[in-house]
Amino acid sequence: MKNKTWIVIGIIVVALIWIGGTYNSLVTKGEIVTTQWAQVESSYQRRFDLIPNLVESVKGAMGQEKDVFKALADARTRYSGASNANEKAIAATQVETALSRLLVVVENYPQLKSVEVVQGFMAELAGTENRVNVERTRFNDTVNIYNISVKRFPGSVIASLFGFDEKNYFKANEAAAVAPQVKF
Repeated sequence: MKNKTWIVIGIIVVALIWIGGTYNSLVTKGEIVTTQWAQVESSYQRRFDLIPNLVESVKGAMGQEKDVFKALADARTRYSGASNANEKAIAATQVETALSRLLVVVENYPQLKSVEVVQGFMAELAGTENRVNVERTRFNDTVNIYNISVKRFPGSVIASLFGFDEKNYFKANEAAAVAPQVKF
């Protein structure tokens, strides 16, 4: 009888250790996803910090493209007012669309491209866009690892018991698939 009791206690202890380990693993992976999204937002913030400087530089060289400047300002406002990762991703895509329109404007004005300040900001912006893309890719990779852990058995049992839900991937807005057109 005593041997059976110890066996039952041993099984319960092993099960509790396994549940605790799986729970802690899910918590860790969830925090990695949260941290990686913060990296995406950090890259977005760098972009948003550069945009006003670029806009002001371009405005100084040309004033007739007010709609492009307004679209950028509106998109930045939408981003700062977004309350979750999905809303921020949509707003960031709107910023990218408006920014690409600004870049088309710069390309269409050779004298503007030659302004040294504009060139510097364009180079900074290109680097920032690369960082944004890298961070979004890393974010999706961490979401993938987390989601696999939440979906696969036996982790799925612990995930459902403790309320670990799937995380959303970063997805570009459908409008991002269409290249902007600037008409003069």
